[in-house]
Formats: sequence, structure tokens, C-alpha cells
Amino acid sequence: MAKKKEKLIPAEYIPDVGSHVLTIDKVKYLIANDAMYTFYQRSKGELSPFFLGLRDDKKIFGCKCPKCGLVRCPPFLTHCPDCDFAPTELVEVGQVGVMLSTPPITYFANSLFLKMAPYGRGRVVLEGADTALSVNVYTTTGILAPGIIKKGTKVKVIFRDDRSGEISDIFCVPVSELTKAQVAKKGLLSSQINWEAAVEPTLKKATAAEQEAYKKALKEIKAVIKLMNETERARKDILGWKRDIQVKTTGGEFAIIINNGDISLAEKKLTKPDFIMVARSPKTLADGLAYRGAITDSVIMKRLWISKNMEFTTIFKLDRMARSVARSKK
Repeated sequence: MAKKKEKLIPAEYIPDVGSHVLTIDKVKYLIANDAMYTFYQRSKGELSPFFLGLRDDKKIFGCKCPKCGLVRCPPFLTHCPDCDFAPTELVEVGQVGVMLSTPPITYFANSLFLKMAPYGRGRVVLEGADTALSVNVYTTTGILAPGIIKKGTKVKVIFRDDRSGEISDIFCVPVSELTKAQVAKKGLLSSQINWEAAVEPTLKKATAAEQEAYKKALKEIKAVIKLMNETERARKDILGWKRDIQVKTTGGEFAIIINNGDISLAEKKLTKPDFIMVARSPKTLADGLAYRGAITDSVIMKRLWISKNMEFTTIFKLDRMARSVARSKK
């Protein structure tokens, strides 16, 4: 399946011709925009059947030695080094496997992998293979946090709907998060998974003290958001970004609306939020927005739950706004 046409360098990454002044410690520095171009083509070579299998057939191939029977996936050898370099043959392997080790999680990726984060990067031994395939791992339960996927977790390979013949055309999710039919299906697509099915953490009924704490935190959050809206540097952090966020805490819930440079708070329940935040203590979010700790850290430490993994980018933007407000006061 051919991926829809897009530019190798997205337009938003191409700076305008010109310059600007950057002030550091009251000293002005002139910064000029410039560019250096290096475009090249790269061949997949002898690994082409493997990548074409991912792109066109939704299949995963390994190479099997006819003498010792060892199946290596991906098929990175054309001759077996253990059997006098006997020629190997291409064989299809399964799409369910087991994590060989606990995958580290990348939350803060560079521009090349920004759209993928947060993601785990681990090695999975697929059924029918003897070696491990390096692959990204995700969860359908909300934000990817430590402990969800670990060594020994059974996972299923998922194919992206738009594929170009790269290893990123596939990723894995835990088998426990899928139906039996999905686990059995070969070539399961990302669009065939319900990414909206994340189960929210339950919140207990608030005590009188917790209700008072909620009112105090909400008052502070309103003041901080008002300050963000009045700070040009913070507004730039969400320029071109739109999100309707439902925030649920012990004591009450409210909405944060981000609309192309504007941010506001509304004490209401949204009918169709883009995603949901759940924090047992409203102070968790208040502290993050007031720059008394990072909201991203609260997500990683499981103090703040997010319903959609890819919305970690929005959380990162809120942290940048908090930092911009703090810096504007200096």
C-alpha cells in the first residue's frame, strides 16, 4: 500500500528567510535563519523482500537455514554462518510473539520520531522465529507507562494503514488488550483497533476537605491559565494547536480549551472531548501549570492519567507554556 504523498521536509519545519534577536542575561544576540541540504536515496538491498512483505502483503518474513532449521527474523543473512554458509530460504513467521526484554520508553523524541512518542522500543520473538525483531510497542489503555509491557509480555504485531516499506510500518500491542478474533487475524490494521476504549481510573467520592482542596486548586488553575493567555511567549507555544480536554479530579471536573494560541477553562462537561485527563488530586495539575513540577513527570509517574497515548504532545505543550510564563516574569 503506497503512502499518501507528502514532502520529505514538512512545511512547518522550513523557517522563513530573515533574522531575529535573542536576549540572554540582558545581552542581545542576532540569530539568522540558514539551511544546509542533504538529500539521498538508500536501497533496502537484500532486505527488500522483508520490507515489501510489510508494505504490500502485511506479512513478516524470516530466513531459514535448510540444514540447522534456525529461523532468523528479520532475514538479515542470506547464508547461515553456523552451517558452512548454506544458503537460507525466505519463510513467513507468525504475528504473535513474546517480549524478549522490558522495553525502555521514549517520551521526549527528536523531530524525526516526534509523531511516534511516547513509545517503547523492544525486541519480540515471533512465533516460528528463533531471533528477536526490534519493534515499537504501544498500549490501548491510555498513556504508555512503565510496567504495562515488560519481559515475557505476549504481544501482537499491528500494521499501520499507510505503509511505505519501513520497520515503522508495524508496531506491537499486548495480546491481553485485543479480542481473540483480533489476535487470530493476520495483517491486523491500526484502524481496526479501538483506541478509544481506554478504561478511566475510578475516583472516589470527595470528602468535604477534598472538595475544598478542589475549589482552591481550581481557583489557582484559572489564575494561571489567565496569565498564560496574557503571555505572548506562552501563546506561541500552542499556536496552530486545537484541543478540547476534559479534566476529572476528586472533587469535580472541568474543561481546558486550546484554540490556536488561546487557552481557557470552562466549568462544564464536554460532549466530545479530544481526550481526558484524570488526576486523583487536582493539585497535581495546578502544580504543573504553575511550574512547580512538570505535568509530563506526573504522567510518567502515574499521578495523571491520559486517555490517548499520542496526546502526550499536548501535555508537553502545557509544560512549555508553564515554563514560558515563568521565564517571562524574570
